[in-house]
Amino acid sequence: MLLPFATDDESGEGGFHGPSLEEFTPPSLFGILEGTPLEINRLMLIRFLVVVVIVLLFWLATRNMRVVPGRGQSVLEMAIDFVRVNVVEQALGKKDGARYAGLLISMFFFITFMNITGVIPGLNLAGTSVIGMPIVLALVSYGAFLYAGIKKHPGTFFKSSLFPPNVPWYLYLIVTPIEFLSTFILRPVTLAIRLLMNMVAGHMLLVLCFSATSFFLFTAGGIFGFFSIGTLAFGFAFTIFEILVAVLQAYVFTFLTATYIQLALAEEH
Repeated sequence: MLLPFATDDESGEGGFHGPSLEEFTPPSLFGILEGTPLEINRLMLIRFLVVVVIVLLFWLATRNMRVVPGRGQSVLEMAIDFVRVNVVEQALGKKDGARYAGLLISMFFFITFMNITGVIPGLNLAGTSVIGMPIVLALVSYGAFLYAGIKKHPGTFFKSSLFPPNVPWYLYLIVTPIEFLSTFILRPVTLAIRLLMNMVAGHMLLVLCFSATSFFLFTAGGIFGFFSIGTLAFGFAFTIFEILVAVLQAYVFTFLTATYIQLALAEEH
C-alpha cells in the first residue's frame, strides 16, 4: 500500500498525513521516457503485469482442452459461462450475444484484473485508478455501440437516435439536443468516471485505514496504540469490500456496454 506515513513537521513533532492524489502519479522508473505520455512508472508496470497474467492464465487453462475438463479448464469455463449467461445473453439474447461475447467477456476479465491489483500487496494500485485506462475502456464500449448500430441500421441509426419517431416536429428542438448529449456524450463519460471514482475512493479508504494504523502504532504510541486495532480491522474489512467492488464494477461496466449495444440493435432504429 502506498502509505503516507507520519513524518516530522517543521516543529519537529510527528504528524499524521492522510492520503492524497499524488499517490496516483508515481515517479518514473529508470528514467524511461520520463516526462512523456509513454513514461514507465509503477502504474504502467502494473498494467503490463495484468496483461501478462491474463494471457498466461488463459493459456495455461486452455492449452490442453478436453471433453472432460480438468481443474483449470473447469474454473475458466465456469467464469466465462457466468459472464456469458448473466451479462451477455441477459442483455443481448443468445443470437446477438454470440456475436459480441468475445468482446464483452474479454472486457469483464480485463477490468476485473485491473481493479483487483488495488488490494494485492506489493502492487496496491488499481490499473483503472488513473483516468487514462477508464477512458480507453469507455471508448472501446462507445465504439462497439456505434459499430453495432451502424452495422444493423446503416442508413437510419443516427437519424433514429437523434429524432425519435412519433414526436411532434417542434419538440425536436428540445429532444434532439438532449438525445445527442445523453446518447453520444454522457454515456462514455459516465462509464469512465464511474469506474475511475470507485477505484480512487477505494484506494483512498484503504490508505487512510492503514496509514492511521501506522500512525497510532508507531508514532502516537502509548494508549493511542489501542486505536490501531480498530483502524487495522477497518482496513481488512474495506479490503474485502474493495474486492467485491472490483468485480462489481467490472460487471456493471460490461453490462452497460452490452445494454448500449442492445439499444443500438433495437428495431426502432
